[in-house]
Amino acid sequence: MDNEVIEFDIGLGGGGGRDGDDDFVDIEHPVDDEEMVDSPLMSSATGSASGIVVFGGGGSGEIYLPEGDLLDLEPYDGMEFESEEAAKAFYNSYARRVGFSTRVSSSRRSRRDGAIIQRQFVCAKEGFRNLNEKRTKDREIKRPRTITRVGCKASLSVKMQDSGKWVVSGFVKEHNHELVPPDQVHCLRSHRQISGPAKTLIDTLQAAGMGPRRIMSALIKEYGGISKVGFTEVDCRNYMRNNRQRSLDGDIQMLLDYLRQMQADNQNFFYAVQGDEDQSTGNVIWADPKARMNYSYFGDTVTFDTTYRSNRYRLPFAPFTGVNHHGQPVLFGCAFLINESEASFVWLFKTWLMAMSGRHPVSITTDHDDVIQSAIMQVFPQTRHRFCKWHIFKKCQEKLSHVFLKHPTFEADFHKCVNLTESIDEFESCWLSLVDRYGLRDHEWLQTVYSARRQWVPVYLRDTFFAEMSITQRSDSMNSYFDGYVNASTNLSQFFKLYEKALESRNEKEVKADFETMNTAPVLKTPSPMEKQASELYTKKIFMRFQEELVGTLTFTASKGDDDGEIITYQVAKFGEDHKAYYVKLNVLEMMATCSCQMFEFSGLLCRHVLAVFRVTNVLTLPSHYILKRWTRNAKSSVMLEERSSDVYTNYLESHTVRYNTLRHEAFKFVDGAKSSETYDIALDALKEAAKKVAHAPKNDGKTMVNGHVRGNLAGGASQIHYASGDHEGSSGQHLSEDDMDKKIRELTNELQCANRKCEVYRANLLSVLKDIEDHKLQLSIKVQNIKIGMKDGL
Repeated sequence: MDNEVIEFDIGLGGGGGRDGDDDFVDIEHPVDDEEMVDSPLMSSATGSASGIVVFGGGGSGEIYLPEGDLLDLEPYDGMEFESEEAAKAFYNSYARRVGFSTRVSSSRRSRRDGAIIQRQFVCAKEGFRNLNEKRTKDREIKRPRTITRVGCKASLSVKMQDSGKWVVSGFVKEHNHELVPPDQVHCLRSHRQISGPAKTLIDTLQAAGMGPRRIMSALIKEYGGISKVGFTEVDCRNYMRNNRQRSLDGDIQMLLDYLRQMQADNQNFFYAVQGDEDQSTGNVIWADPKARMNYSYFGDTVTFDTTYRSNRYRLPFAPFTGVNHHGQPVLFGCAFLINESEASFVWLFKTWLMAMSGRHPVSITTDHDDVIQSAIMQVFPQTRHRFCKWHIFKKCQEKLSHVFLKHPTFEADFHKCVNLTESIDEFESCWLSLVDRYGLRDHEWLQTVYSARRQWVPVYLRDTFFAEMSITQRSDSMNSYFDGYVNASTNLSQFFKLYEKALESRNEKEVKADFETMNTAPVLKTPSPMEKQASELYTKKIFMRFQEELVGTLTFTASKGDDDGEIITYQVAKFGEDHKAYYVKLNVLEMMATCSCQMFEFSGLLCRHVLAVFRVTNVLTLPSHYILKRWTRNAKSSVMLEERSSDVYTNYLESHTVRYNTLRHEAFKFVDGAKSSETYDIALDALKEAAKKVAHAPKNDGKTMVNGHVRGNLAGGASQIHYASGDHEGSSGQHLSEDDMDKKIRELTNELQCANRKCEVYRANLLSVLKDIEDHKLQLSIKVQNIKIGMKDGL
């Protein structure tokens, strides 16, 4: 038989050197036994031949195991096999019995038809590692591999006979290294094989949401020991990864078909694919018209939720969500993550921002992920980035599990340190005490999250709006929008139906909350005009949260502190708890207040501490700049009702409050300045003179004195009519007396004031009509939604 070209087998990798023989090439494989990632996989048994059990359906994927007397045989020259694979299986079985791993080294092909006619199987430690200088030059090796090749000469050579059978042409038994004991032989690569029943069990457990570690534990229990399982956790992980990749290939096409159909149905439906859509190798992002509209109302704070890509879910799905005016989660768009590089996340965020009309959010919350953080810094440089506190707490349970077991009080102390500290200094002190108490000062992961504390610990984030109702609440799981729909066993083929079901359910809940807000009168707990005002402005849930703060002021006292002439500082504390005081700074003239707890900045609702100061300073209604439209029942209204209030009584209260506080603020200057008898006398005389003018002012019915005469003060911001003393010529050309002029001015002033009152009534009526129209539109929308839901239920 003529031989021509010598080729190596493609089984375990390429590369290597050659000797001087033109008809035969020895191939040294560059990948060591322990370095291999993938393992040979075993299929179900389908047949046998000549004492060899055949696994698989034929072809190169078959695996042969010897049976009967062959199990105890040692190779010898002239030994025959029915096929090359039978010889390979026999040598591998012999290697398992002895304690070493095998691989295919080289082969020879026929000149005539290119068929393989000779094989050499060797010990996995044969040869030496090929240190290719070109491959390693100027390249840092992050994980240097252990050198396993030691030049072992053990081998088995077989060649094909004219009869078609394969015969042993050479056998070297001796090894130059220690062999592996029987209880460890299952770790050798050539003996790590996943059987058909094991594959079935892995598939079932993977579909149920179990990870590789838990699946291996189940397999060890099922087979009675790790040595009887026949493969390692790495093999299990790789098999599961390959399963997932095969599933994704079909899922991506299904996703694109779905998105194309959605866009065909509605041109405002947005979707984009990174790179070439036909290649389907990049990330995918989409946002329906409702999601894009929701962002225009509630896009001040955003959560990018990637928890579905974790081992628990293994679904590469990441929604953009926010919070609506009822405090419910609302969807801003979705992404399907195939490529999770930094460049891919940059593309993802830029594309999503384009779909949201280029409007940057005030804040964004994500997982604690360095790649995502870097992408956000590039795309949202002005947006405050927060790491999800729930994600860090979850990681803490994993990284510090030994501490949780040894110290049952650690978890409570950790939560208290993070959630209940009121200031940065208090947190820093509490953290140092915590790590010292539990001996964690040098814990690497804990030091990592501590260095990132400004992005997840609440005391560092309270100056930014995140739409959370409490500054001390424990952060819930990020993936709340799809809770109850997407779970551990969800795959993409099931996802579309569950995705639409989640959207429908969330819309229904928002409609229900709208209905309850519009048709349920809230129960007022105080006679405060501020509570009545808030009940008419806020949605039901937000009002109830505000009401908690307002009622909470009854247990707080506010003591006046520093006053620099513009800003007054108040110390606010619970009765009997002065050591836990909050500090509120109040600008009386501008009606602006800031509290050390920063609840308004964080949640958009005033805290009980500011409200307590408002109570003692007679601020009876909420100033307009403390009413965020996004929390009101008109959050989705295009009519800016809050800018020009239709409640005349509210305007009166606000203006009266401002005047009262301004006068009181100025009067206190007299009190503070009268520290000597001389200044006291001067201040007292000035106040008495002012009191006389104030007592005389109401008798003039809002008119002012000009040059000793009563003059009308025109309301509504119009210019005043000023007359200098002396004679003035009337329209008739005659000189009018001063009494006649005063009478004429009073008549004109009365007419103007009457006209202003009518205009105010007309304006109030017009805004009231606009408000009624908005309310009617909302009620009609609710009815339409209820009818749709009823029709779907009926079908």
